Amino acid sequence: MTETDAQRQQRAGLSSMQIADAEAAAVAKTPNRVSLDHLLSRISDEEFLHPRLHPHMTILVATLENGFIVIGQSTPADPANFNPELGMKFAKEDVIRQMWKLEAYLLRERMHLEEADGPSDVRAGT
Repeated sequence: MTETDAQRQQRAGLSSMQIADAEAAAVAKTPNRVSLDHLLSRISDEEFLHPRLHPHMTILVATLENGFIVIGQSTPADPANFNPELGMKFAKEDVIRQMWKLEAYLLRERMHLEEADGPSDVRAGT
């Protein structure tokens, strides 16, 4: 079953990123942008880990649709402040921030090829 945009956002629980994404969408002058929903849709699997030596640390191993792996992490300065739910949220935000750069590069590369070769060449290659 395919996850809807609303279900994906609810599962992700990335409220601060949702606000930033909405603000960016509101001022976008072209459709050429990387959205939070697009990033979330690219994650095909995720596994949260807490290392035995540092159980207050949260590591997220996120596998993207194409098999690429992005690793996010979160660790409180004071282990006594560890909260598992926040650890997962912050590790996921770390993954999303890394993905945003990668997807922005990919979009810019597609735009560059389209400018250089014309739209039909880019579409044929995707």
